[in-house]
Amino acid sequence: MNLKQIAKDTAKTLQSYLTYQALKTVLSQLGETNPPLALWLQRFSADKIQDSETYIQSLFQEKADLALRIMTVREHIAEEITEYLPEMVRSGIQQANMEHRRQHLERITQINVSNPSSQSEQQATSDPNSEQ
Repeated sequence: MNLKQIAKDTAKTLQSYLTYQALKTVLSQLGETNPPLALWLQRFSADKIQDSETYIQSLFQEKADLALRIMTVREHIAEEITEYLPEMVRSGIQQANMEHRRQHLERITQINVSNPSSQSEQQATSDPNSEQ
């Protein structure tokens, strides 16, 4: 397990997600102030947002002011969430793991009570000392 690579991949994924959130914020703002530009940005971004850095580079070539705006919003979001994000991730994973373990334990310890008469019939036929 290469923890350094996992951290890099996680950071890149988070960076892309924050770019997506910044785009949503800017689209919302433009929707109120400049609907035609919001429509243009939405169409431009449709299939390009997966790789955030390539997306930002291509947006710079088309409309540098929008690229700068998205980068500024992305940076602001990152500054606001980085303080409590690690603890939220840790506690979220711990809670989810506990819930998955609980559900698994319930499944493996569950007694089949859906048809009790067939169970007693099975016991009677499998017991050689029982009277029939």
